[in-house]
Amino acid sequence: MTRQLNRRALLGAGMLAGVAACTATPTPLPDGSPSFDPDDWESVRAQFALDPAYGQFAAFVLAPAPATVREAIRRHRDGLDADPHYLPGGNADPDGSVLGTAARFIGADSRDIALTDSTTMGLGLLYSGLKLRPGQDVLTTEHDFLATHEGVRLLADRTGAKVRRIRLYDDPAGASADRIVSAIKEGLRPRTRVVALTWVHSSTGVRLPIRAIADMLAEANQGRDEQDRALLCVDGVHGFGAIADGVDDLGCDFLATGTHKWLFGPRGTGFLWGRAWDAVAPVIPGFGRASFVAWQRREGPLDTTAQLATPGGYKAFEHRWAMTQAFNFQQAIGKDRIQRRTQELATRLKAGLRDIPHVRLTTPDSPDLSAGLVCCTIDGLQPEEAVSRLHDQKVVTSTTPYFPPLLRFGTSIVTDPGKVDLAIAAVRELR
Repeated sequence: MTRQLNRRALLGAGMLAGVAACTATPTPLPDGSPSFDPDDWESVRAQFALDPAYGQFAAFVLAPAPATVREAIRRHRDGLDADPHYLPGGNADPDGSVLGTAARFIGADSRDIALTDSTTMGLGLLYSGLKLRPGQDVLTTEHDFLATHEGVRLLADRTGAKVRRIRLYDDPAGASADRIVSAIKEGLRPRTRVVALTWVHSSTGVRLPIRAIADMLAEANQGRDEQDRALLCVDGVHGFGAIADGVDDLGCDFLATGTHKWLFGPRGTGFLWGRAWDAVAPVIPGFGRASFVAWQRREGPLDTTAQLATPGGYKAFEHRWAMTQAFNFQQAIGKDRIQRRTQELATRLKAGLRDIPHVRLTTPDSPDLSAGLVCCTIDGLQPEEAVSRLHDQKVVTSTTPYFPPLLRFGTSIVTDPGKVDLAIAAVRELR
């Protein structure tokens, strides 16, 4: 084994996560960057290279990175270009540093986290690897995204399990936490093994009460054999980084998310956290130490861990290693402050749009049932045309990738109250 391969093989091991995290040094700001005051929202916005003339309501689509993340990417890229054996700061386990930072951010054990390239990869690893027994089934909803629907379809093709879709609400603006939980409870069967849900629906902006669902499932699982327990699997990408909840707050069994959306981390990064890895088989060979040791010894399959489930191969390491700065950036601001800011701006936006006669909101008013996404329709205007015309008014929005599509806004740490008011005024003029 070459020296380079041996080093890279250890990157996913996570064995030095605690030491590496404690010895990591802050990434300096690039020359000419404004100073960063995490208590000042103007200073927070100034860390991004976004054009300040525009109201940025689609930053979550493929998020820009703040200055410290951009600088970390540059530093790692230059290091790798200069030396293929480069390891940041001489750290023998930079992936372990990332895992340690991610674990602290979500309140988890770093050994329960698999690093991925996106939410879709995480869901693919989960649903392609879940081990189902004959007669077990899968419950999901009509409101989920392609990554979940296709993931469970492929799971069904592989295992023969039946997949059932239920409807959680007819009018998303009037969604009820009690009704959502009841609909899932009514959809359960004695052999339901997988409950595949999405934390915040990208189709409507509805945020599911994941904790209440988890509590309901805990009751339903009482008396079931461990291998028959219903597993709560969550696509968390539009809640992660916008809502402060950690994995203990959510109570789910698996959480897949990208870190290049509401966390404003490096593009092409994400993770899959789980508390029931024994229910999953690895899909892609891992490059962690355990994988190499087993391979060199010609040993049989090992018990699944997050490390074994982490896809091997060489990655865009300059992006992966910069995830640490993304977590630290939000920690410096404060997860609770970010949630309050995101939801206060969303509430302001919803209130303004609600007063426009030709606008129909589809996102609930309640902050308990929404996050940063605000979806609506405009009478007589297709969403794609609305996006184009709003852009002409320096308001950047998006459409939902569903049928029928909706006009979609996203409030975040790169938004300010003035730009919310600008967006409301621009929508008012659309006819």
